[in-house]
Amino acid sequence: MIMTQTDHPKLTARQQQILELIQSSIAETGAPPTRAEIARTLGFKSANAAEEHLQALARKGVIDLVSGTSRGIRLKGGSRMRSDAASGSSLIASLTQWALPLVGRVAAGSPILAQEHVDTTYHVENNLFQERPDYLLRVRGMSMRDAGIMDGDLLAVKATKDVRNGQIVVARLGDEVTVKRLRRSAGMIELLPENPDYNIIVVHPEEPFDIEGLAVGLIRNTLLM
Repeated sequence: MIMTQTDHPKLTARQQQILELIQSSIAETGAPPTRAEIARTLGFKSANAAEEHLQALARKGVIDLVSGTSRGIRLKGGSRMRSDAASGSSLIASLTQWALPLVGRVAAGSPILAQEHVDTTYHVENNLFQERPDYLLRVRGMSMRDAGIMDGDLLAVKATKDVRNGQIVVARLGDEVTVKRLRRSAGMIELLPENPDYNIIVVHPEEPFDIEGLAVGLIRNTLLM
């Protein structure tokens, strides 16, 4: 979608800082920051101050807020943002679009991007992500709910094995592909859910295991064109 100049929401300098912090957190860890993390990073006295700015961003249509989870912040696509900072207005994003395959069910032992696994291809504006993803993966289940990742969401994934502790990854364990937070310690690999109703997955040395990619963003399929 192409928007006119008058469609660009104006952001204050502080709102711009928060938006960039959200984008950076999603790019680096695959999840948005908590209110407490925003407050700590930007020097607010309380998480309530961060919440007020987030509500303002939501009213301007830049983000969606999901109740009931500490990381319930979603970037919205289809809009370009403008800052009212002292340095002057600046557009964030371009109209360049990326073609991203949506991966469906993955057959055991076959490459995740094999042609038979691709359900369709979406064209998304590259302002949705700070780092280019290679594909989209439809989330199944609510095991990552508290990271703001819900059943049916589309996870943007960069195909890489270069991941760090604490990042949200797409992992292949035996015949299953799963989205979890990675924890490596003392020779042990664990895949952590973000929902107390789900158990931690301990990867045993004899089990077939591989990292398929790193989560670099999250979108709802209603935002795709």
